Amino acid sequence: MAALWLTWSGIYDNPMILGFGVVSCVLVTWICIQMDRVDGANPGYGLGLRILLYIPWLMLEILKSNLHVAKVVLSPGLPIRPRLVRAKSTQQTDLGRVIYANSITLTPGTITLDVRGDDFLVHALTEVTAAGVEEGGMNRKVSWLEGQS
Repeated sequence: MAALWLTWSGIYDNPMILGFGVVSCVLVTWICIQMDRVDGANPGYGLGLRILLYIPWLMLEILKSNLHVAKVVLSPGLPIRPRLVRAKSTQQTDLGRVIYANSITLTPGTITLDVRGDDFLVHALTEVTAAGVEEGGMNRKVSWLEGQS
């Protein structure tokens, strides 16, 4: 953190500014340690390098859904068929379920409305988007992200 601060500040010769930088890094570190003691939650750093593969995959899914929704909206008959879809999640952690719910919502044409345990209620704009949720590809991908095979 200190090296990052030093790089971003670009100030290497002023002792007072360097002192403020050291104090601020120590203060932020202390606050972070205190926060971890208070809530005791596991922040889920175990995603590891898989997140580097998941993000491009999610971006591609967002792009494909954008194209689908644009096609539907620009069609003369506006062929939307909104419906609510129930989906089960297979994630083992709260972080995994949050990533899954947010990934659904980030994908145009679907919105996660409610999460209760492993049950997700999703609003889908078309039959294609509903089928995508029911098929469970994103669920499997987020479970893989968590480390499940």
